[in-house]
Amino acid sequence: MEPFIHLHVHTQYSLLDGQASIDALIDKAQKDGMPAIAVTDHGVMFGIKEFFNKVSKKNGKPLGAIKDYEKELKELKSKTELTAEEQARAGEIPAKIEEERKKIFKPIFGCECYCARNGRLSKLASQNDRSGWHLIVLAKNLNGYKNLIKMVSLSWTEGFYGRPRIDKELLEKYHEDLIVCSACIGGEIPQHILNGRMDKAEESILWFKNLFGEDYYLEIQRH
Repeated sequence: MEPFIHLHVHTQYSLLDGQASIDALIDKAQKDGMPAIAVTDHGVMFGIKEFFNKVSKKNGKPLGAIKDYEKELKELKSKTELTAEEQARAGEIPAKIEEERKKIFKPIFGCECYCARNGRLSKLASQNDRSGWHLIVLAKNLNGYKNLIKMVSLSWTEGFYGRPRIDKELLEKYHEDLIVCSACIGGEIPQHILNGRMDKAEESILWFKNLFGEDYYLEIQRH
């Protein structure tokens, strides 16, 4: 079976929408043999610090074991002559290091953002302005994480109207090192398709594809 990783996950920090604790999600993912999991709460990143700290603590044991094995291997290699037992041990250690590496769990930092339909600064008395399209945004690395927290911060300080909202202007400005998924039924593409606007759906897909390239994905949910 191909490895599976959940990339669209709500915790108890998604108020009125998520229920799972960070601890429970990590434990369940590891129990199911997943090497990683994403946290993508609605409009917020409140759980990311807790997520990082708890994964780091769990990874402490395999990382410590790797460090010990590498030290032992270095000491063996520094000897001019090895006994038969030491040679056998030196041959075993790389496999043991690889075994410990497989135990390391990867936290993926993300957010299910609300993307304002008419721009984050538009605050008209309209339900369309208040809600916004759902959009999954994941950080690829540290730079991507910094870009994501910039957008989420601005969604509160500039774009808040019923919900914290980003917009396509922010996506264009902070798109580097981010992975974007088209999200659930509340996403821009699914809503266009549901309402028979196939031309608009294609237009939207091309916009995201042109901006994010290989880092843009159409999301499919099993339900």
